[in-house]
Amino acid sequence: MVPTPREAVPPDRGRRPTLKPTRVVEIATPHGPGRATVYRPRGAHATLVLGHGAGGQGWAGDLVAVTEAMTRAGWAVALVDQPWRLKGLKVASRPPTLDEAWIPIVRRLRTGRGGLPGPLVVGGRSAGARVACRTADELAAAAVLCLAFPLHPPGRPAVSRADELLRPVEARIPLHVVQGERDPFGSPAQVREHLPNPAMVSAVQGAHSFGPGPLDVVRAASSFLLSLT
Repeated sequence: MVPTPREAVPPDRGRRPTLKPTRVVEIATPHGPGRATVYRPRGAHATLVLGHGAGGQGWAGDLVAVTEAMTRAGWAVALVDQPWRLKGLKVASRPPTLDEAWIPIVRRLRTGRGGLPGPLVVGGRSAGARVACRTADELAAAAVLCLAFPLHPPGRPAVSRADELLRPVEARIPLHVVQGERDPFGSPAQVREHLPNPAMVSAVQGAHSFGPGPLDVVRAASSFLLSLT
């Protein structure tokens, strides 16, 4: 998604987990190579694959904090850089392009020697959350975690992306959304309106960005993820 003047995308800040990655691998896609940074503790029993937002070259604090928490909990976590980032671009490609790159990256992480263990949870923040929702069924994901799902462009609630949000629900895939109380892309209450169960949304402090070390985000995400295994 390329942002318009009315839909500025907050950039992901330049952070990485303090943990040392197990491996960093470039994976071929129809739109050039993507990159997966993998954190796999000994005895990992599940996998979380996370995608970034639509702007910037770094990783938002919420994604870093969730990565560190879930790695400590015995999960393998992979942070996926889309091909547009590796090309040095400042904003994301169109949604179909993102999906076409994401799917082979996740599949490659799960197969072959060193494939990451199941069950598989896909997720991400903002644009990355949209990608995860659109592709979860095709990837046979066990669940979807959305951080700051952009339900609509700021100031344009009629331009809804609820159809994307509902794709995992329609496929009977567990979904959880962690949404900032002041998010201009859709409040927690607005997101809940489109979901069958209000408990599928956790309201946390912040707007579309949550800050560098959001403990409430980590608690909400970890509670959902740990309930799956």
